[in-house]
Amino acid sequence: MKIILLGPPGAGKGTQSAKLTEIAKIPALSTGDMLRTAVREGTKVGIEAKSFMDSGKLVPDEVVIKIVKEFLESDACKDGCILDGMPRTLKQAEMLEQLGINIDVALSLDLADSEIEKRMSSRRVCPVCGAVFSMAVNPPKFADVCDHCSAGLIIRDDDKPETVRKRLAVYHAETEPIIGYYRARGKLKEIDASVSIDETTKALISVLGIG
Repeated sequence: MKIILLGPPGAGKGTQSAKLTEIAKIPALSTGDMLRTAVREGTKVGIEAKSFMDSGKLVPDEVVIKIVKEFLESDACKDGCILDGMPRTLKQAEMLEQLGINIDVALSLDLADSEIEKRMSSRRVCPVCGAVFSMAVNPPKFADVCDHCSAGLIIRDDDKPETVRKRLAVYHAETEPIIGYYRARGKLKEIDASVSIDETTKALISVLGIG
């Protein structure tokens, strides 16, 4: 089963991707991870991608899609996979289809912009061990101190209100059209992500018929 996980920044894609990987026993692949692996292993398309990265340029869609295709055809994905953050644009979705890559289901985590801003503004990250806390849902035992290593927690630049609004604007303009693309093909499943993490996971499991 090839699954695409869609949704705005802050909707919980990373969290749910990790949970689905554990339950379904299939890997979750992000574009960044695939690019870095291809470059590290020195594959033909990895070398092509590296030439753009070394010159400070964005890796073109055509190269990204070739890397995705390589991974999807590898033994690691023989039982399926979850694509997290790919496709990012309508063009990428169309290119996947043109290359004969069949997506079984596109899961869309739906969450209002106002709730996303609220969630992300309450997020705190440990710069030392990487632990993530939500002041609203799972706050640290002591204010602004990591439970695991006692380092001071920070607010990432990506989580600041002005940055969140910019990221949402990009999402609505570039990524949201993909939802309509997969809806038209009868492959879209929409999930209410305004509920708890566990409730969202249960809804995803139900839709996929796994677990």
